[in-house]
Order: sequence, then structure tokens, then C-alpha cells
Amino acid sequence: MADNPPDYQLADRLALSTPAQVKAIGHPLRTTILQLLHERAATVTELAEAVDRPKSTVAHHVDVLARNGLLKVVRTRKVRAIEERFYGRTARMFHVAAESSPAGEELPRDFNDFEVAARESAKAFEQGKLWGFIRHARISEDQAAQFWERMAELVDEFDRMPRSGETMYGFAIGVYPTDHPTLPPAE
Repeated sequence: MADNPPDYQLADRLALSTPAQVKAIGHPLRTTILQLLHERAATVTELAEAVDRPKSTVAHHVDVLARNGLLKVVRTRKVRAIEERFYGRTARMFHVAAESSPAGEELPRDFNDFEVAARESAKAFEQGKLWGFIRHARISEDQAAQFWERMAELVDEFDRMPRSGETMYGFAIGVYPTDHPTLPPAE
């Protein structure tokens, strides 16, 4: 296994700034493909085997991700006169740009990492193996942004951890405004 996954060069961050990019990353199979490629570059055949789906289905989703700049061919090799392509992510972390797309279209708001995390973590919850916290704090928008930057560093650290062990772990993190009750100002 690579000491510092994945086994190819990629940017640290990529802002998703078009509706097509956000839609591309919002599909559960494409999200899984992107997660698998955090470990190492892979062929469509390897990805299809990992997700137990037909090669044609996986090839379609890889094509959607590549067309939208989320995947790229990072190396090739010849196998019996056929060139085999290994795909990798274009960035460690994708984030939805805060502003609307250059064409003025509103970006889709239906991509939700927490929906994915909730679905994935249900079994761990049932087995008593879900570690998590939820906290609330009344802070400024600037403090929330600074805190998010520190959390993004932790996500980056998680992404770069050497791959070992038999169990795949999920990691969900976020900061969001809420209508949680607050105390009135102290007198």
C-alpha cells in the first residue's frame, strides 16, 4: 500500500462551480468511485469489481466524472494490444463554490454528504460502533469559517492516512447554521 495515498499526484482542492459538476458528484455510485480513488488509481475493471456493478455502468459514471473535471487518466499500460487506463481524482477535496456558476445559473442544492453519512452509518449505529458528537455554539460567521478551515485540515489528514487494516471507516464533519435555541443575553 502507498504510504501517502493515493499513488498519483492531485490538487489539494477543487471548487465545483458548475451545476453539471455538482450534479456529477451527487450520485451515490460516483461518490463511491471518488472515495475508492482516494486509495490509489484504478481501472474501470477494478472499480466495477469493487462496487459489484457491470463494467459498462461503471464506465458511464467514470466518463461523467471525467467530463466534469473530477477524474483524469493518471497512467496507462498496454495489456495485449489494448491500452488500459488508470483513473484518479483531480483533487483530494471537492467543495461547492459559494457563488453561483459563471453563467449565472444557480448551483443545485441537492448534494448532501450527511445524507450519505447517515445511510452508511446506520449499520454501525445498530452495532454500537458509531462514534460521533454534535455540539452547538453561538459564534460569528468569521469564527465558523476559521473553524471550518481547521476541520478541512483534519479531513486532509484523514485522506492522507496510510491504508491498512480490514475495515473501511467513514468520516463526516460539518458546520452549519441552525435554529437551535439560544439563551437571551445575560443581564
